[in-house]
Amino acid sequence: MADHIILVENPTDWKPHFPKLPVVTAKDYLAKPEYSTGRSLRVLNLCRSYRYLSIGYYCSLLAEARRHRVIPSVRTLNDLSRKSIYSLDIEDLDDHVQQVLGKPRPGFTATAFELDIFFGQCAARELQELARQLFDAFRSPLLRVEFRLQGKWRIATLKPLYLHSLSAEQEEMFLTALVAYLSRRWRQPRVRSNYRYDLAMLHNPKEELPPSNPKALQQFIKIGRECGVNVELIERKDFGRLAEFDALFIRETTGIAHYTYTFAKKAESEGMVVIDDPDSILKCTNKVYLDELLRSHRVRTPKTVIVRRDNLERVDHEIAYPIVLKIPDGSFSRGVFKVNDRTELLDMASKLFKSSDLLLAQEFLYTEFDWRVGILNKVPLFVCQYFMSKEHWQIYNHEPGQKNSSSRQGDFKTFRVEDAPEVVVKTALKAAGLIGSGLYGVDLKQTAKGVVVIEINDNPNIDQGIEDAVLKEELYRKIIEDLVWRLDRKRGK
Repeated sequence: MADHIILVENPTDWKPHFPKLPVVTAKDYLAKPEYSTGRSLRVLNLCRSYRYLSIGYYCSLLAEARRHRVIPSVRTLNDLSRKSIYSLDIEDLDDHVQQVLGKPRPGFTATAFELDIFFGQCAARELQELARQLFDAFRSPLLRVEFRLQGKWRIATLKPLYLHSLSAEQEEMFLTALVAYLSRRWRQPRVRSNYRYDLAMLHNPKEELPPSNPKALQQFIKIGRECGVNVELIERKDFGRLAEFDALFIRETTGIAHYTYTFAKKAESEGMVVIDDPDSILKCTNKVYLDELLRSHRVRTPKTVIVRRDNLERVDHEIAYPIVLKIPDGSFSRGVFKVNDRTELLDMASKLFKSSDLLLAQEFLYTEFDWRVGILNKVPLFVCQYFMSKEHWQIYNHEPGQKNSSSRQGDFKTFRVEDAPEVVVKTALKAAGLIGSGLYGVDLKQTAKGVVVIEINDNPNIDQGIEDAVLKEELYRKIIEDLVWRLDRKRGK
């Protein structure tokens, strides 16, 4: 049997003037036993439809079950059918589109146009790099991209083209691209080498306050290799590659209305091990939920009022000034404001209500530092004291004019878990246990009235030189080993 075959639904789809290549009908591929045993077969699916549960869909599905290397894959078919998924893949490419199409061109006044891509090749030379990138993200043999001018040029839709409906001009380009494609070695989805597992670590190199600094990311990579795990840094643009990995570790600030949550949901749907898992992101990023959860389980928190427009006037009857006003999904001290009187309260609340129907008002508890207990799988990893930033009441100072990192962020002190106050660690463990068994950072204040939980973070900082100051490389090893344990358990080892 040839090492590659081309699937067509109707024998007449492969026309007499096409090259003499191993063409097989979809019916034969699905039914004949000789196609169910080949283990190194490359399958190019050119059926008339890829609709869910169509013949074309089943061809890709069974090809994967037979361990054949098929394009398009079932994942590609599913992704192309759901704009909410593929829009994430192409969002970063919109900048490239704008650079190319945004240039004035004489006589061109259209607000939309279409581009056909055959195996990553297109007729427009200036869009060739974009065509290649789209093919890398969606390995579908024949693609049509629609561009629309919506303030600026954007990719509006992606959809497959089909062999039987090509024009003569399209056929010529298809055949040229096909010969070039078949002459290349087909890329394997993943190269394992000697590693047991492949771990994708999502990060954003442009993030101002990332949960892990570059040196920490390199430590994860180094320790991962020592533990038999290939750790690869990925970014937002790599969404289409997610299924190539066994696990996802998010090292970027998370949010529900953010692509990190989409990554987590996609990874979970692919059966991957995920930290942070979507449920933890959902619970931890909303302070309204956390307040209700902690209070209902008798975990002490600062006195808190959930603020609506209809009860705003009564907030200061329940909490004395100064009052801390929070948006539900802030992070790194963002979206947290101190108001000193009713005028400031009403003014700040009116601004925050523009982005959220609910706010939190909390009593102001000033302490020199906050405790942070890092917890993984219900076991404490590290304990830190984070001191307030210089001449400020928060750890992070986001006020304008604070350009110097030393003036924006307070100092720290890291402890061995056994050297930290027992009540701090126990309270943190109880709080984190209400969320799940992921990786959490519980923030607490130690006051004259006792220890109170401020919040639970699903994406705690693991920075080289801070959280690892006591455990050093062992901190990274504990996290990687936990991921391996989860992967082993998932695979029944």
